Amino acid sequence: MRSLEEFAAEKLRELEVRHLKRGLVETARVDGVWVERGGKRLLSFSCNDYLNLSQHPAQREAAIAAIKRYGTGAGASRLVTGNHPLYAELEARLARLKGTEAACVFGSGYLANIGVIPALAGAQDLVLVDELAHACIWAGARMSGGAVMSFRHNDTAHLAALLAKHCARHRRALIATERVFSMDGDRAPVEAMAALARDHDAWLLTDDAHGLGVLGESRGSRPPDGECGVPLQLGTLSKALGSYGGYLCASRAVVELIRNRARSLVYSTGLPPASVAAAIAALDIIAREPGLTALPLAKATRFTRLAGLAEAQSPIVPVIIGEARAALEASRRLEAEGFLVVAIRPPTVREGTARLRLSFCAGHPDAEIDRLARLVRDRFLQ
Repeated sequence: MRSLEEFAAEKLRELEVRHLKRGLVETARVDGVWVERGGKRLLSFSCNDYLNLSQHPAQREAAIAAIKRYGTGAGASRLVTGNHPLYAELEARLARLKGTEAACVFGSGYLANIGVIPALAGAQDLVLVDELAHACIWAGARMSGGAVMSFRHNDTAHLAALLAKHCARHRRALIATERVFSMDGDRAPVEAMAALARDHDAWLLTDDAHGLGVLGESRGSRPPDGECGVPLQLGTLSKALGSYGGYLCASRAVVELIRNRARSLVYSTGLPPASVAAAIAALDIIAREPGLTALPLAKATRFTRLAGLAEAQSPIVPVIIGEARAALEASRRLEAEGFLVVAIRPPTVREGTARLRLSFCAGHPDAEIDRLARLVRDRFLQ
């Protein structure tokens, strides 16, 4: 036991010296955008509840009603006794939104990726991953046991070259990317990637964690991804939908296979009924309030315009600081002004690209966005 304690202490010292040690900070959400932290009331720009639906009265009522009827837990994995009746409605709604035949809900977006990718790719296969894709996509790719290669971020020419060079050596090829990148906020060239996948008989997988509900093609106001040739569409229920869980939207045969082979589904307890009911209620709100779903991107665009940054492509805006210590100091300075903007450091992002990651929500007051933009412009972008 002593060697274990010494190992942990040494690793923690190494992280501290590099300004990479993390800690949990008690933070109470007051409403959709305000929090209480360390005895202070702060306006949070570090939350992915883009539509603030986790606080919506209709969503709360749906969750409470589900608890009253079904209880607080699922009791077992979905394939044993944990597949309560609400799942069918949620999966049908997700499939319809994404333009696919079927859907499968997981315990989280992370569980979806580490379940789906190894269920479809194996030792004889090629998995090509955008270099900036989320850690769960990389984890799923490595768990597949296949040949895993990265392509330069959003570089379709590099992806095409890798496909041309390596596809013939492998049984199958799978391409994996985020639709909206969680740390940079930019979008993948999905249509171009889908065309490349068709040309090489590869399978394209997109993770829409940060687009669902807030971008036109991900909230039902444009043709769904299924019509653009994306056969494997993953995402989460925990961001714009304000609930918890993950999903895969795909063909009926693929979904049936995943229900039988995805270990993170087969061997995990199902979601609490309240989470499924809340996600259904969120989809109702998104369908009837297009004005609400447009707000996060509009507010992010307002910020980038005032701060003098490149126009936002999504509700996520990075302000690159550079070194981890400087990013922590920038976060502290903004907290002193009443803003919670958490510093993002390696290994989440590359060395030398530590940043302030701002996420914009429907409920952010415009006057406070303007004040934050001036502070960022004058203090960190000069």
